[in-house]
Amino acid sequence: MSDNNQPVLDIRAVSGGYGDINILEDVDLKVHAGEVVVIVGPNGAGKSTLMKAAFGLVQVNAGEVLLSGEKITNISPDRLVHKGMSYVPQERNVFPTMSVQENLELGAYIRKDDARAQMDRIFDLFPKLKERRKQAAGLMSGGERQMVAMGRALMIEPTLLMLDEPTAGLAPAYVHQVFDWIRAINDQGVSILMVEQNAKQALRIANRGYVLATGRNRHEDTGERLLADPEIADMFLGGR
Repeated sequence: MSDNNQPVLDIRAVSGGYGDINILEDVDLKVHAGEVVVIVGPNGAGKSTLMKAAFGLVQVNAGEVLLSGEKITNISPDRLVHKGMSYVPQERNVFPTMSVQENLELGAYIRKDDARAQMDRIFDLFPKLKERRKQAAGLMSGGERQMVAMGRALMIEPTLLMLDEPTAGLAPAYVHQVFDWIRAINDQGVSILMVEQNAKQALRIANRGYVLATGRNRHEDTGERLLADPEIADMFLGGR
């Protein structure tokens, strides 16, 4: 982690949702440089909505969002990508008729320089993508498509990578693999914010976690302490 106290992402007292209907109420969240931060909580808690609010996909009606100290509240996603934010949605996160390599190339669309070195790094991280680089992404398994989606998001060499339910619907073997990939990406210096239903596994790799319920902050602590808290385990993590 950096010694710089200014967060990469700073969500301050955000209320918002779809139009005038607030799903989030007065939510705070911070991601510091080098951190993995996890948002957990029951279904309908507003976890994905919070991430979408940060990325300009839903309306922030009160509060503010800052990226490395710059106010980015309600800025459009295409502008945020230029500022170093990448977002991988839970669904429809690849271009199915395009090849793996074409998907990755699309991820680099904002770059003015040669992105081949970054593509090589992504192939090092996901060797199977190199083997399947000419294959249509839509013909791959769920876990393989997740590799493509994460690889494409990394093509801009983001400061912050946001992942919405990266293990949703995957076979158990791929669930473990996704968390290994997230660790490896973080080890390369990318700060990570993720929403994840596999809360216990996610908190094990997290520096810090936030528990949301009914659109509000309920708990915030290190991943280790949240896992060790019996009340949180019983209420939000399916028991100890």
